[in-house]
Amino acid sequence: MLEQMVRDIAKKAREASFYLANVSTERKNEALNIAAQLIDEKRREINEANKEDVKEAEQEGVSKAFIDRLTLTEKRINGMIKSLNEVSVLEDPVGTIIRGWKRPNGLQILQMRVPIGIIGIIYESRPNVTVEASSLCLKAGNATILRGGKEAINSNRILYSILNEAIEKAGLPEGCIGFIDSVDRKAIKYLIRMSGLVNLIIPRGGEGLINFVTENATVPVIKHYKGLCHTYVDEFASLSMAEEIVYNAKVQRPGVCNAIETLLVHKNIAGKFLPKMARKLQEAGVEVRGCERTKKIVSQIKEAEAEDWDTEYLDLILSIKVVDDMDEAIEHINKHGSQHSEAIITENYERAMEFLYRVDAATVYVNSSTRFTDGGEFGMGAEIGISTDKIHARGPMGLPELTIYKYVILGSGQIRK
Repeated sequence: MLEQMVRDIAKKAREASFYLANVSTERKNEALNIAAQLIDEKRREINEANKEDVKEAEQEGVSKAFIDRLTLTEKRINGMIKSLNEVSVLEDPVGTIIRGWKRPNGLQILQMRVPIGIIGIIYESRPNVTVEASSLCLKAGNATILRGGKEAINSNRILYSILNEAIEKAGLPEGCIGFIDSVDRKAIKYLIRMSGLVNLIIPRGGEGLINFVTENATVPVIKHYKGLCHTYVDEFASLSMAEEIVYNAKVQRPGVCNAIETLLVHKNIAGKFLPKMARKLQEAGVEVRGCERTKKIVSQIKEAEAEDWDTEYLDLILSIKVVDDMDEAIEHINKHGSQHSEAIITENYERAMEFLYRVDAATVYVNSSTRFTDGGEFGMGAEIGISTDKIHARGPMGLPELTIYKYVILGSGQIRK
């Protein structure tokens, strides 16, 4: 019965996808603007549903970082509205020509952006993903099937009902946005095996979810894997700048994938930088763990274990390692990182450029917090997530990344000899 329900949703999405691929930009924008207005009007219902989710999560004893990801504050509701409005004014990628050339026989070859088709989004505790993911998919001409986590089921239900109402009012067909209203994990397995109906799966969540999807899917997957992010403070860094950046990257919102989990510090400035930095972090409630060299400089911290260098805490915990030089820092990042977001703090141009080229990650920063790895912050209006894959899309996925292309060939009677 559950499998049939998921299949029916996918069939409706497929029918809608053919219409969406050719619908006008104006009609898609109308749906997005109506959704923004409805979210604004239905704040009370959204808050009530979200409070129910948060209450149940707190009773289960989950972490503060988890509760933070789950909670829809007024600021985050405003953020969803802002995101919808921003996506509505972004350029529609569908139908744009990526490149073109003319062959000696007169044929014109054009590469045109087209929608991917039906995209399944599987996510966990962040209910705002319901709005951001579906809005981007819609603008890029894709039908969407949403399957959120059980911890946010009430929030996701009300947000989906709002989106569905906006679709109907804009005159778009049923099935443009589908929602699997079941917390049964089997629903995920059914969705990711619907080759021929679903074109792409995008999982967003913890390591367990990502591994389950990639190991069991027959539909292509773009992974939005964990964010094991680093900041390396070079010997030529402005220490005051480094202090502010490290603090922001760890403390501002620790439960998200672009927060740093490991701090690497050059040995020549470690003695001057680490005591003040560690104290500031601890005052903010951060549990600091350090390598043997770090503990010699800052004794009042825990000793880091081998597994710490491979752990995405998503919490107020930070591991610190003192390194001999930038080569060691880069080697550590490329070995232990998740190819998400990495940063160097330095005033040395040559070192900055070398770090940018040698570090293998979707986003690499110089003198900035990794917390900016976000579609909204990149000017994309919103994002489906942060792809850590190397095929099709990498980093924040916005509208262009939600399209594929086809070749359009214009001739004047040419035949092949």
